[in-house]
Amino acid sequence: MKIGIMGGTFDPIHFGHLATAEAVREIFTLDEILFIPAARPPHKLGRKVTDEKHRLAMTILATRSNKFFKVSDMELKRTGLSYTLDTMTELHKIFGSTTELFFIIGADSLADLSKWYEAKTLVEKCHFIATTRQGVDIDFSEVRNYFGAAASEHIHRVTTPELEISSTDLREKIRLGRSIKYLVPEAVEEYILRERLYDDR
Repeated sequence: MKIGIMGGTFDPIHFGHLATAEAVREIFTLDEILFIPAARPPHKLGRKVTDEKHRLAMTILATRSNKFFKVSDMELKRTGLSYTLDTMTELHKIFGSTTELFFIIGADSLADLSKWYEAKTLVEKCHFIATTRQGVDIDFSEVRNYFGAAASEHIHRVTTPELEISSTDLREKIRLGRSIKYLVPEAVEEYILRERLYDDR
């Protein structure tokens, strides 16, 4: 099997996440995309994150109409920080060592990949797909120099739909009482309003 992994805090999940995941699934002919809400991402320590039950619920609501999209709460169940290496190791135990895992990241994260926990081991365990917009160039030279042969075999770049949506902007819109319609799935919008998420930010 070939499984795509879409990780993130999803605070909240939006159409940018979904469109990117679907584009990657089609380009790389993946069997499914597994959305994994993060519990305590090491790079976001100190930042207020919405309760995991709400982020998980929104992710389930957002993905339920796509038969290729699945959701896992595995990182939410884990104690301590959420390291991607731990997640990939656990997924290989679940799906078998022959399953190919494709971790989807934004182009901006590619430059910092060498700083990730046990980065070289991680790149050997799974593929990384760095998504970028049309006309945006990614400097791949430093990544190639750091990871060597593994970079050309396991790190891929792909152009995905241009949807300029950010969770940070969505939270601010909600705080200001502005509309987020057509930026998130309708079920997610209804959930946010019903639970009064982000009103106090």
